[in-house]
Amino acid sequence: MELLKARRSRLSWVTFGAFTLVGAFGGLIMFILQDLGRARSLGLLGTKAALTASTADWTAYFALLGQIVAVGGAVLFGLVVVWIFGREFSQDTAKDLLALPTARTTIVGAKFTVAAGWSLLLAGYLFLLGLLIGTLIGLPGWSAAVALTGLAKLLVTAVLTILLVTPFALAASAGRGYLPGVAAMIAAVFLAQVIALLGYGRYFPWSVPALYSGIAGPASDPPGPFGFGLVVLVGVAGIAATAAWWRHADHDR
Repeated sequence: MELLKARRSRLSWVTFGAFTLVGAFGGLIMFILQDLGRARSLGLLGTKAALTASTADWTAYFALLGQIVAVGGAVLFGLVVVWIFGREFSQDTAKDLLALPTARTTIVGAKFTVAAGWSLLLAGYLFLLGLLIGTLIGLPGWSAAVALTGLAKLLVTAVLTILLVTPFALAASAGRGYLPGVAAMIAAVFLAQVIALLGYGRYFPWSVPALYSGIAGPASDPPGPFGFGLVVLVGVAGIAATAAWWRHADHDR
């Protein structure tokens, strides 16, 4: 049932469209960095693009795609989770779910499973799109090892980000609609940027995926086991708290 809802939703097209745009933008950055003189002759801002990456090769492009997943995924994966849980209250269908002869924890588990699958599908789509764009613009430095390393890092970044959006499901459920979930998402993304700038990102879970993806540069401190442990803890706590709320809350509408 949750898969059917997702398939018929316009949000699925919006999320894939958004990842298409950011993937194409990453390809544009690589195209500019290949030849700054050519970029200037075409009216592109080659000097500003040079601030985003130093080289134009497959390794840099895969790193850029991972950073896109870390930053853009926090928003798009968050929107997926907020929509999956918040729609039941905004569209007054929560009572219909509760009337089914199905355990509430099963319903919550199905929603999280669809959200995780949806998000991983988006990450995989971005990687495949990156392969296509990189081939079209003729990026140098291709090898199977580089591609597998880039894919592994991108998927790990996606999994970390998926774990961190689970508390937004609790916000959308307890707030009985989209807005509380979106507000929690905006607050988390904002704090992740601020705390990372202050140098304490490895201690703040929502900053960990971006640091792992290398968005702060090679000289930055990696998150470490403590940071990854915090991400897992947030993910497990978000799922458990959401399931407990659905089981014990007073569902009056």
